[in-house]
Amino acid sequence: MKRGEKGILILIGVLVLAGMLRSLLITSQPHDKEIPFYSTAGSAVAERAMSIYHQYGCRNCHTLWTLRDSLQSVPAPILDGIGSLHSEDWIYKYLSSSNPQAVVPSRLKLEYRMPSYADMPETDRRTMSQYLASLKVKDWYLEQLKKSEYEKLTGMDAPK
Repeated sequence: MKRGEKGILILIGVLVLAGMLRSLLITSQPHDKEIPFYSTAGSAVAERAMSIYHQYGCRNCHTLWTLRDSLQSVPAPILDGIGSLHSEDWIYKYLSSSNPQAVVPSRLKLEYRMPSYADMPETDRRTMSQYLASLKVKDWYLEQLKKSEYEKLTGMDAPK
């Protein structure tokens, strides 16, 4: 084995050992492996809402249960946990608004802004509102969700 090859193997060995040591020394948080999001919706509402979600192309901009095109770069709000931030009534009014930017101002380019769903059948808006309001986040993660939403909507760090 040549001297350079030996040096590279030693370097790789040192990096592997350093990584192992680091993982042993860093203590994990109590919720690190726990998924903070859940839904309180029944299966009928969830199935119908997912059908509407796909039909209207919501996934082109929004993440739901981490389902998103890996190439997607539109910074639209994540829908997981939205029910912990807004009530069913608020979501219904938002979906019914002829100008959603009047309700939640957007910093996105015009083509990526939330479109109006005022023309969506009322039953579909109600189903989506009910479902989105059922998307909750566990208490220990709520502040992180609020911070993330603020940063996505404003493009700035959340105030401390």
